[in-house]
Amino acid sequence: MVSGLINANPVVYERKERRVRSSPSDADEYAVEPIDSLEVFDHVRDIKDPEHPYSLEELKVITEDAVEVNDEQSHVRVTFTPTVEHCSMATVIGLCIRVKLLRSLPSRYKVDIRVAPGTHATEAAVNKQLNDKERVAAALENPNLLEMVDECLAPTYA
Repeated sequence: MVSGLINANPVVYERKERRVRSSPSDADEYAVEPIDSLEVFDHVRDIKDPEHPYSLEELKVITEDAVEVNDEQSHVRVTFTPTVEHCSMATVIGLCIRVKLLRSLPSRYKVDIRVAPGTHATEAAVNKQLNDKERVAAALENPNLLEMVDECLAPTYA
């Protein structure tokens, strides 16, 4: 039976245990703590893959090591690795990561989303689409695409 999926049987990895983050003391209640790569990773690790019932973390599409944060310059870069070189959902996955971070991080952050070098057949084209504000805005005006993104970002209670 052919399922129509590009990667019908992906390798699924064990999820990392979440680390407890310290909260500010009462004296620092209104202090702004810097954002680090772990916090960004926590935002994107649970995004669901558009084709499979697994998270991007479980498919090793996103890893903690692939998140870079420069809080001083308000810059975040997330590099993701599609499960196959010709993944037709790479742009959707990157769009989900971008939307999640736009909804989660303070607006001062510039977010770059990249396909890991050498992991996708059309890496340059995907990177260009994901980091072009006009293309991202146009994509999010498409109700079907926005619905797909929202489904991938919906919380799970597993």
